Amino acid sequence: MSRVVVEGRDIVRDYHMTGGLFRPARTVHAVKGVSFKVEQGKTLAIVGESGCGKSTLARIITMIDPATSGELFIDGNKVDIAQKALTPEMRRKVQIVFQNPYGSLNPRQKIGDVLAEPLLINTDVGADERQARAMAMLKKVGLEEKHYNRYPHMFSGGQRQRIAIARALMLNPSLLVLDEPVSALDLSVQAQVLNLLADLQDEFRLTYVFISHDLSVVRYIADDVMVMYYGEAVEYGPREEVFANPGHDYTKVLFAATPRADVESIRARLAKKRAA
Repeated sequence: MSRVVVEGRDIVRDYHMTGGLFRPARTVHAVKGVSFKVEQGKTLAIVGESGCGKSTLARIITMIDPATSGELFIDGNKVDIAQKALTPEMRRKVQIVFQNPYGSLNPRQKIGDVLAEPLLINTDVGADERQARAMAMLKKVGLEEKHYNRYPHMFSGGQRQRIAIARALMLNPSLLVLDEPVSALDLSVQAQVLNLLADLQDEFRLTYVFISHDLSVVRYIADDVMVMYYGEAVEYGPREEVFANPGHDYTKVLFAATPRADVESIRARLAKKRAA
């Protein structure tokens, strides 16, 4: 049996909003008792509309924000950043890739420095070794050594996301949290990045938590799917089971509202539009 890399038990996250002259103080329940677990080499996709709490949960998993209550385990170790500071080793275990690759890269840093920076901050590796590892990682994500001294604005959106993925992998993490990593890319580029993620997962036995609202992407990459609705996990199970037989009404509505991408469905939509 594979080891469990990340597990959440009854995770709750509340935000207390101060009141104003015409508005009383209130509490926003962003995540309401969510539980999950992901084994090594597997992908859990968290799906839902904007505001459902999926990105808040991602911030808790990446140890950016603490949970209000509940328990988070990384590689079997309980983590509570509200009670105890994280060790450098624990920080290295979990990395995140954001939706906007250009916004997450320093425009004044050369790509080589972007990749070497995590090693500089978190390890005692020398300059030559940092450069060698950065060069090797560029090749792993489908780029070339000549890109080492270029700046982010010199790359396409897909290439920037490859760089962001490479940076996340520099510390050999156990878990990669991917927050809408392909939603800002063209369809053809999306496919390339998703194939890259699948290849890297196979090579390094990586574990993914994949945040998305795009069900076609989720169906391609996920092993398990969790559907969130107003902070709650209303559906959770193996990918094919969830897609074939959704149990919750919200999941059914979400699936029905998603346009199918096969040729016949596209032709049917075009014909309906012409008739209208």
